Amino acid sequence: MFDSVTELLAEHRELTERLADPAVHADAALARRLGRRYAELGAVVAAHTAWEQAEEDLADAAELAAEPGEDGEAFAAELPGLTARRDEAAERLRRVLIPRDPDDARDVIMEVKAGEGGEEAALFAGDLVRMYLRYAESRGWSCQVLSATESDLGGYKDAQIAVRGTGSGPSEGVFAALKFEGGVHRVQRVPVTESAGRIHTSAAGVLVLPEAEEAEEVRIDPHELKVDVFRSSGPGGQSVNTTDSAVRLTHLPTGIVVSMQNEKSQLQNREAALRVLRSRLLDLQRQEREAADAAARHGQVRTLDRSERVRTYNFPENRIADHRCGYKAYNLDAVLDGDLGPVIASLQAQDEQRRLDALGGGAA
Repeated sequence: MFDSVTELLAEHRELTERLADPAVHADAALARRLGRRYAELGAVVAAHTAWEQAEEDLADAAELAAEPGEDGEAFAAELPGLTARRDEAAERLRRVLIPRDPDDARDVIMEVKAGEGGEEAALFAGDLVRMYLRYAESRGWSCQVLSATESDLGGYKDAQIAVRGTGSGPSEGVFAALKFEGGVHRVQRVPVTESAGRIHTSAAGVLVLPEAEEAEEVRIDPHELKVDVFRSSGPGGQSVNTTDSAVRLTHLPTGIVVSMQNEKSQLQNREAALRVLRSRLLDLQRQEREAADAAARHGQVRTLDRSERVRTYNFPENRIADHRCGYKAYNLDAVLDGDLGPVIASLQAQDEQRRLDALGGGAA
């Protein structure tokens, strides 16, 4: 049983030795990659150890229960509980052996854009940005608004946010949670601009990118970049409309365009644009990988399908409904205040069950 765990335990031992080598830490990118994998395998090691101990305890009790007398009867009485504990440990081990998304431990860059609906859509995009910032704060993550274009009434036409986690492991990774937010979010409410009190429907799109690291797998050839500089517009201090501090990067092989103007210096805007560009290229690699593996992943939730309406926020009923997993609750006010955990947990549970089913119900 659980034959597949043998290779993973061996890999964990090998990583333990490699991470103890100071030479590995001289390469920061390599150390980060090995550290992420080590943390992921740590969960497998812990679950396997617990399962082995439960198996051993059950076997010992079964042997002693076969002895005549009161001692045998006492151990026999313990068998049902020990069997249940063994079965629970086996189920935990099955679940940690489910192949994980290789990007789960990564930090993310989120892009929120107002859709059709004018000013109301921009206000809703602003609500989503605040929801994610508050949720991140509740998780102890740090956030940085890389770029934002405000609307006249204080919403966001678009915003880009970098979210960084605590580095505590893949299951606690930022992408592991926020990747399910990708898609079209729909709101139903009476807009502040509506004088007749009619309920309108508008939408905002959310894009969640696993963040690439500069020295890691996404390398950008400077010769493949077209760099344009221009004057900033909007809030930003004395540099606005006086210096060419805004930067637009065009990645010629893919046609991806990233513009930044929030910072006051051209260098800072260029670095922020490169950060987003690397993440978009990493996401492109991810989509190509998923497309190549589409048959194996058939039926799995397509968390990065931008065209799918993934969730509805109904203000008159204070209701939130996720259309992928069937989650529904009447605490929309709390969710918009950052209480997003139960929604995400429901999506994670569905995703985990689908992958477990794809493995035939176990990893034995």
